[in-house]
Amino acid sequence: MANLIEKAKQLFQRIPTSPTNPHAPKAAPEFTVEDLYDSEKSAGAAEITGLDEKLRQAYFWVTNTAIISPFYDIEYNEEAPRTFLFGDRKIKLTLPTGQSYSSFVLIPLLNLAVRGRCLIVGGPGRGKTATAILMGLLAGYSQIEVKRAIQHGQPQMTIADLLGHPLPADMVKAENMADIRITWRKWLSMRVKIIDEYNRIPTRTQSALLTVLGDNYAEILDQIYECPDSAWYLTANDDGGGGTYQVIEALRDRIDIVIRAFHFNTRFLSDLQRRIELAVKPEELIPDEIIFADEELTQMNKEIRRVKIDETVRRPLEFFCRHFEFFEPASTTLEYMTKDTAKLSGQDFRALAGEETGKDLVRDLGSQTKNGLSVRKLMTIMQFAKALAYFRGSAEVQIEDLRQIIPFVLHDTLSPHLESPFFDEPQHAAYRIDRITWIRKLFDLSCEEYYRLGLQKADPVVEFEKEFEVGLDGLSKAEVEKRMNAIEKQLTTMSRAGKLYGHMADDILKLKYLHQRYNNYRRWLKWKK
Repeated sequence: MANLIEKAKQLFQRIPTSPTNPHAPKAAPEFTVEDLYDSEKSAGAAEITGLDEKLRQAYFWVTNTAIISPFYDIEYNEEAPRTFLFGDRKIKLTLPTGQSYSSFVLIPLLNLAVRGRCLIVGGPGRGKTATAILMGLLAGYSQIEVKRAIQHGQPQMTIADLLGHPLPADMVKAENMADIRITWRKWLSMRVKIIDEYNRIPTRTQSALLTVLGDNYAEILDQIYECPDSAWYLTANDDGGGGTYQVIEALRDRIDIVIRAFHFNTRFLSDLQRRIELAVKPEELIPDEIIFADEELTQMNKEIRRVKIDETVRRPLEFFCRHFEFFEPASTTLEYMTKDTAKLSGQDFRALAGEETGKDLVRDLGSQTKNGLSVRKLMTIMQFAKALAYFRGSAEVQIEDLRQIIPFVLHDTLSPHLESPFFDEPQHAAYRIDRITWIRKLFDLSCEEYYRLGLQKADPVVEFEKEFEVGLDGLSKAEVEKRMNAIEKQLTTMSRAGKLYGHMADDILKLKYLHQRYNNYRRWLKWKK
């Protein structure tokens, strides 16, 4: 028996050799906006701590030993890859030439690092809960602590079941609400929170869960429990959020990122056989070297936020995000021409979309969705893109980082408008089913349009922005009027383009904003005289 245990440890506690992703050493991070507010930054915070390497070691241990996820759907290439075509539909297989990863393991790890809210979807028995448990163990909790803290969604769950109970004696004796003590559930204090089958929780209890998940506090009888920042893991069997109870929209909106549980590749059945014969469970043999202390998670979170997003990367992201909210049939006023206006009207979206005339709806990427993006989602994209770049050992976010992470962040956010002509084309039929691939295609098409328009070389709105950001102090009335005239000239040029697309609408409104700021300053100059 002792020999079996020793053999199991040798097999399951082997740490990947460092460096797991050889690359040039990172320079010490430069001073950032965060440093202005981080008065408690430790003296060694500017030094390279090696936490990104530890995160990679954890990834490779989990994917090769614990979860067995031999899938590389997050692909990177350092040189042109070999591709192969299979079947009648010519299914394309790419052999990545750069280090690539399994989303099912990587994204939960990134979620742990940024303290986000991750939804894992997939059929029963695909490792959703097991993956979430592993994240709790990597955060330093014991198996007993993690498993007892899991909140199992079921139709009878009450708010008291979820959050805690008032003490019965206090309920009898208390003269006011403030005198009632609450026995809060222990899971509220943990930095890894797991909600299993969250779509089986009753609607009223979902509202209480929303407060904890969205605002980091729990409330019962006017008593408040402040929760620490946590990494959340929610699971669901249904990709559409269905279940015993429909998930309320506000709760779905608070979820940062969505991944799918992969099937088990039976070519790896021998790994399961080995576990049976050695009578082990990988989660019982997690190497100490890849378990993160609380202060390490905090430091790693700070280091991730310091990863740069250069303007050359942010501009294509801005361009991508500008496509989706604009909806011309919603109003006669440009500011109100949004899909949110259409939604609030209660009218049928398909009927309104049918009023679009003359516009190339295949080229118009906004025609493929029923909604736009919230501020929360825009921030989440940048946050997880920074985490992915950090994991890869890069000091800056690359376009490919955005391309790989955006489909998982927007999976439950962008609702496809399946009546769009884009989906009617035979080669696009699969995008009706697979949201991950569809959203990645959207990003690719957006980047193609961005470069086709030459915006990476010359973007007139960017030039106006940079000119304005220098400041208004000291500008003469003549200079202000010169800039206002330049803006008006640019708007005239844009008005001759013919059809109005989403990416143009935000540009027009930005120019209107700049014109108004200059106008206000000119009025002040006149008053000053």
